Amino acid sequence: MEEQKSVGTCPVCRQPILPEYYFCPNCGAALRTHPLPTSAAAQAWLYIFSAILPMFLFLPIAKWKGLAYAKSEDPKMKQIGVIAFGIVVLSTIITSWLAVVWTQDAIQSSLNSINADMSA
Repeated sequence: MEEQKSVGTCPVCRQPILPEYYFCPNCGAALRTHPLPTSAAAQAWLYIFSAILPMFLFLPIAKWKGLAYAKSEDPKMKQIGVIAFGIVVLSTIITSWLAVVWTQDAIQSSLNSINADMSA
C-alpha cells in the first residue's frame, strides 16, 4: 500500500508543494529555511572564520553564520554556535591585546630612536 503524502500550497503562487520542499518548484519562493550543516568541515570553517574575523575588523561579519547556529533549536547546532561565539570573543581579546602591545612597542622604538638621535 502506498503512503499518502500531504500536499500543501505555495503561499506565493498557490501551486501544490510537498512538505519537504525548501523552495517552490514553480515560482522559487522560499518555503522554509534549509538546515545548517554540522559536518566536521563546516564546523572547522566556522571556527577558523570566527578566529580570524576580528583581525579583519569584523568587515566580513555578514558571512559569519555563528549567530544562525546559536539561534537554532537543534542542540548540536546551538553548541556549534556557542563555540563559534567563544572563539570570536577570545580572538577579539587576543587581537586587541596584540594591537596595544605592538603599538606600545612601536611608540617606544620611535622614542628610543629620537632620544638616540638627540644625544648623538
